[in-house]
Amino acid sequence: MRIEFIKGHGSGNDFFIIDEITNQYAFSEQERADMARLLCDRKTGMGADGILFTMKSDHADARMRVFNADGSEASMCGNGLRLVARYVCELLGKKNGVIETMKADLKVGRQEELFPEIHTYQVEISPVLFDLESLPLRLNQSTLVNEKIMQLSDRFTFTALAVPNPHLITLVETEDLQNEVQRQLSEYVNGPNELFPDGVNVSFVKSIQENAIYVRTYERGVGFTNACGTAMSASSLVTCLQKMNRFEEVINVYNNGGMVQCVVHEHDGTFTIDLIGNATYQYKAEVEVNLHDSLYTVISKKDFLEQPDYEKLQQKVQQYLKENM
Repeated sequence: MRIEFIKGHGSGNDFFIIDEITNQYAFSEQERADMARLLCDRKTGMGADGILFTMKSDHADARMRVFNADGSEASMCGNGLRLVARYVCELLGKKNGVIETMKADLKVGRQEELFPEIHTYQVEISPVLFDLESLPLRLNQSTLVNEKIMQLSDRFTFTALAVPNPHLITLVETEDLQNEVQRQLSEYVNGPNELFPDGVNVSFVKSIQENAIYVRTYERGVGFTNACGTAMSASSLVTCLQKMNRFEEVINVYNNGGMVQCVVHEHDGTFTIDLIGNATYQYKAEVEVNLHDSLYTVISKKDFLEQPDYEKLQQKVQQYLKENM
């Protein structure tokens, strides 16, 4: 089958956007998973963290489904949602919209540039759930907020939450980011284990200064990524709960792929998060895919000219982290 897509990224978290709104594609569930494994394999020359299937919705402006590089489906993806927000808003000629995701309909919209010449979008991250059954996390308690899990570490304290995909977050020092502890812990909870039967995204968070944090995430189904939008949102919320940052204020969140901004809102004990960041297009391509033989051929490929502007932001971020971490 012949497929067109746009390759883009949010904070270096890269995806293929496949438009099922204007194209007459009819993928089976198995084809979606197989396509993600094939196209996202970085050994093939293209590669990505996942595929964003952008579809018609019966009640929202569009629907987003996210398939990870290993073929599993994610309930949400904040960085990917920014790309879908841009694609749908430009397709419909709108500044704001609503995107249907697996767990919720989320507001999205174009925002002022985060950095010169960078397409910037704000997306809503919700619902936020703390009950451990939502992850799931098998502990003999209902929630886990800034507590130890002795099966994992006698040193770190963790907060577990779903936004709505599952996250395990711990606040660390710089030296904890320079060793193999996060990898070892993450591989354990995403392999056969008694705590997280479905795996979990694991984030190590370092406070840099007031309203500025660094987040590194091992993403379930992917591994270490340049950035994970829901992880950065959840991490921002955790820092507000720990009184390191404040609700309703902009938090600059730095990552290996660049930076985003988060604003955490509290309403009568419930939370929502605004995630603001780039939606950068890299290229548009057409491929002939043979899923039966796990092969594809590139028919055409045309680069966008947006990446150099984003790289200027990356250079600024790298300099900031070098001076402050």
